[in-house]
Amino acid sequence: MARLFAAYIIVDWSAAAKPTTGADSIWIGVLKPNVRFRLAFESYNPPTRAEAEKQLTALLDDLRKRNERVLVGFDFPLGFPRGFAQALKLPGEAPWRAAWDQLDKMVKDKPNNVNNRFGVASEINRRLTGGPFPFWGCTPKDTLTTLQPKKSRAHGPDDLPEYRHAEVLAKAASPIWKLNYPGSVGGQAVLGIPVVRRLKAARGDAARAWPFETGFKPLTEADLAGVEVVLAEVYPSLIKPQGAAGEVKDLMQVRTLAEHFARRDEAGTLAALFGPLKDTPADSVLDAEREEGWILGAGG
Repeated sequence: MARLFAAYIIVDWSAAAKPTTGADSIWIGVLKPNVRFRLAFESYNPPTRAEAEKQLTALLDDLRKRNERVLVGFDFPLGFPRGFAQALKLPGEAPWRAAWDQLDKMVKDKPNNVNNRFGVASEINRRLTGGPFPFWGCTPKDTLTTLQPKKSRAHGPDDLPEYRHAEVLAKAASPIWKLNYPGSVGGQAVLGIPVVRRLKAARGDAARAWPFETGFKPLTEADLAGVEVVLAEVYPSLIKPQGAAGEVKDLMQVRTLAEHFARRDEAGTLAALFGPLKDTPADSVLDAEREEGWILGAGG
């Protein structure tokens, strides 16, 4: 069975407010064919999100020239919990795209990494509840009436869910509402989704966001006809990182995950990961396709 992808890129994102490298910064792991047509790994550690976007653009452009389809995995949610777009009264029939468009309008992220992620979250909180909920987690100097350093209250039955279906399945995954502190992904998502949106927009229909545009189902070669790039959410902690002593954990994670997906693809078992588990409720599948997204490999 032929592989679905020729190359695999895993992106460990960062919401840092200044240029940074090394641990807890942006790492891009790339597994692609070398001159001998064997998969070889290379990594990049750009100090800013702007430089990371340029690097990703260059990588995708090069793979396009080589006519090599690529899977790109980002370690942050590509969607919000069900009901988010409706609660914000965002226009459009596709809730995931409405959320992407809204973030793109609100986010300001300068070339030196200075950004307004806390301001974006506090404004969304204001529109949703008028208080410091559901987003939370900020530095003391960024505290506002509608954004607090600590979680203000638990999610009730009338609130947006704290977790997406995929996060419940992955168990250890943090909710998108948590913006700061170790293990948080909210800041990365707020700043990362506009980047993914631009990468996709630059390629039109040749780039598809999974599962929103592909369907939440096992993918086939026919499904990917004319597709150059599949953009997906990944969760590096699903796979134990492998590496040498003293090696940066983020680097180990992007390499380990890229190699994992490549092995699954070679064995013909990667395609199934793009679909739900057998006992996944139908409404969860619909939520994933319309708004929440999913974590590639969660439960599989």
